[in-house]
Amino acid sequence: MGRAKLTILPPGKPLIGRAVPPGSKSITNRALLLAGLAEGTSRLTGALRSDDTRYMAEALRAMGVTIEQPDETTFVVTGTGRLLPPSAPLFLGNAGTATRFLTAAVASVDGTVVVDGDEHMRKRPIGPLVAALKSLGINVEAPTGCPPVTVRGNGHFASGRVEIDAGLSSQYVSALLMAAPLAPKGANAPVTVALAGAEIGARGYVDLTLAAMQAFGARVEQIDAATWKVEPTGYKAADFVIEPDASAATYLWAAEILTGGRIDLGVPNDAFTQPDAKAFDVISKFPHLPAEIDGSQMQDAVPTLAVLSAFNETPVRFTGIANLRVKECDRVRALSLGLTAIREGLAREEGDDLIVASDPSLAGQTLPAEINTFADHRIAMSFALAGLKICGITILDPDCVAKTFPTYWDVLASLGVSYTDIE
Repeated sequence: MGRAKLTILPPGKPLIGRAVPPGSKSITNRALLLAGLAEGTSRLTGALRSDDTRYMAEALRAMGVTIEQPDETTFVVTGTGRLLPPSAPLFLGNAGTATRFLTAAVASVDGTVVVDGDEHMRKRPIGPLVAALKSLGINVEAPTGCPPVTVRGNGHFASGRVEIDAGLSSQYVSALLMAAPLAPKGANAPVTVALAGAEIGARGYVDLTLAAMQAFGARVEQIDAATWKVEPTGYKAADFVIEPDASAATYLWAAEILTGGRIDLGVPNDAFTQPDAKAFDVISKFPHLPAEIDGSQMQDAVPTLAVLSAFNETPVRFTGIANLRVKECDRVRALSLGLTAIREGLAREEGDDLIVASDPSLAGQTLPAEINTFADHRIAMSFALAGLKICGITILDPDCVAKTFPTYWDVLASLGVSYTDIE
């Protein structure tokens, strides 16, 4: 059983030390899938070992891929170039990347595959991806518009042109792009993936996808800002280095500036290629954050920035964050509730925007508050930042951080943070 709650004791001093974030979840799950689809043995180093990547690895193993883990940050993946039908539904917990990516990839299986998740994943939309796959002639069903998804494949992905509505998630685009090289060679090749409208959540994640695909031998041509042409090359095994997780880094950047500390992340701040690294420039402006922050291209950093905003000199409005309502939980609501639990009126929702009232005098106060994390790792990790400055911040279900940063509480402890009421 996991711990029910954890109360943070404000350190009352700058946090100083070295704290290297785990490997990127986004890149690890892309690399695991592509290595699993490739022919030969790939070595993935700097990888994240967490709930999300475990679900992806277990699903690939169920489809005939061999995955060894010689140490905490390495996966050795051996594939045959094709996935086999699993003997049971693929259970992916609440791992959005694994669920969306595999829904498209398993269309290349010769047989039936059911892609499923936990109660939270079963509320997360996948309808636009299912509609796109159907338009290619793929036999796929998701009666609720959310998982479970049943895919009846015929041994290869489909050729042709496919349009995808990516307004809810860039993961739909990435899923189609990564599956496209599995199409058969022939008259209808290559596969063309096009956006239905220019809206796309967190476009930078598509760039991560394209870079990973090319590392495993795919050939992709970007026709314009909304269209990609993918050759039916399949994938070749490769050795691949995964950079640290920029979303995880945001908590450490915020902890550093909140406490006036110095935290060495082991990698230069400008070395990240992930979209959430954009948050560093915003965080560095604290306590004079912008009056309006557009979170559309750094969505997973918004919880960090929202909690940091509570201590800003002036109020902050977060825009472009409607997609946060369909993440692991409704993060706009969870942030509003958590901040309001700390002090009435500290945050409010206005449509899909979040307005944080901001009050630097919160620092040093005792404001007992139990934070409902809604089993969402990012809500737990971001509200820990409030506990660095306010006495009485209790995180419920603290072990949900295992989704992407299993050692988070230990890392903060190594920098000088203490806890009480651990149950």
